[in-house]
Amino acid sequence: MKKLLFLLIAVLVFSPGCLVIYKINYTIEMKTEKKGTATVRFYDIRSDAIGNREFEEDKKNLFEYLYRGGEIIESLKSEGKYLMKRTLDVNDNKLNGVAVYDFDDINKVEGIRYESGLYYLTLQTEDSVLTTNGSIEYNPLYKRIIWSGDAKKLQFEILADKPERNTRELVSHFRKLK
Repeated sequence: MKKLLFLLIAVLVFSPGCLVIYKINYTIEMKTEKKGTATVRFYDIRSDAIGNREFEEDKKNLFEYLYRGGEIIESLKSEGKYLMKRTLDVNDNKLNGVAVYDFDDINKVEGIRYESGLYYLTLQTEDSVLTTNGSIEYNPLYKRIIWSGDAKKLQFEILADKPERNTRELVSHFRKLK
């Protein structure tokens, strides 16, 4: 599920490629049963590119397409997601990002579902849920976070990648943009 969640948020913050993140934090504020605002925080954005060509492509994808580009706004809009804010910043010498978007249907948000009066997110058993304000149900085939249907805020944080993975930092390249 780590890869699936990464792919689901890729259109929001990362394009397909070699960009990796350490952990992701979601805060979803429900305005109605299905509409709301999602705030997604990405911690320690890095590249796992081996060669310089791939690394340059990662930088271009992150800084030109995702951070500053307009194409991503239209892509999200076609999915019923309306990008309100996107930022990158450096904290403790790590590149972090935030994306905030409004949505029309919670069922289009990062694999979350609303059915039978409950919100839930199904993950693979090996996925690491660091925190949540929902309850976690364990099953031999999957792990599921469940929230009450009257919840106004859905929160969870997952470990997206192993910190010991061999990666290249992007902080110095971000600082050059400013």
